[in-house]
Amino acid sequence: MPHTIASRRRRPLFRGKACRMNGIELRAAAPDDAPAMLALLQSAAREGDTLPFLDGLDADFIASQWLQATGCAVACRGGAVLGMYRYGTAMPGRGSHICTGTFVVSRHARGQGIGRALVAHCIDAATAAGYQAMQFNQVVSTNTAALSLYRSLGFTEAGCIPDAFRHDRLGYVPAYIMYRRLFQDAVQA
Repeated sequence: MPHTIASRRRRPLFRGKACRMNGIELRAAAPDDAPAMLALLQSAAREGDTLPFLDGLDADFIASQWLQATGCAVACRGGAVLGMYRYGTAMPGRGSHICTGTFVVSRHARGQGIGRALVAHCIDAATAAGYQAMQFNQVVSTNTAALSLYRSLGFTEAGCIPDAFRHDRLGYVPAYIMYRRLFQDAVQA
């Protein structure tokens, strides 16, 4: 019988240690981070050009969709949350070997390598958790920084969805499905 993600023992995300780079601390998110995480997510959603959320972003959403995810981390400087990610199983059952993730970096902290650190750490964490691939279902075509970052980390475009995202300034724009194997031998023919 094939192994499923649910049947595997997962290693702790950080094993009690935070990672540091250039004054940025990357660590597992904690319940005390929830207010800052909510503010960051709400701010990014209001920008209207990368995240699909219009409303419903509240403390319960952070608790259930972020803090209860398979993995959730924050990037901090001086105690301020500058970025975060969450990942978890993309689909149940026969699709449970593939995970998905969401990444958010504060507008004023972009261009400092925080997004790259978050995505690279997420890839490592998902690999350690036993996932065979990572898939992002809606990367907005106008989000060129994210597309460039994902491509540089080995993601490829698995498809394009026309008019998938209602951009605040540009109207309906395409979105890409991005995919990356986490193990070289993950998928057998």
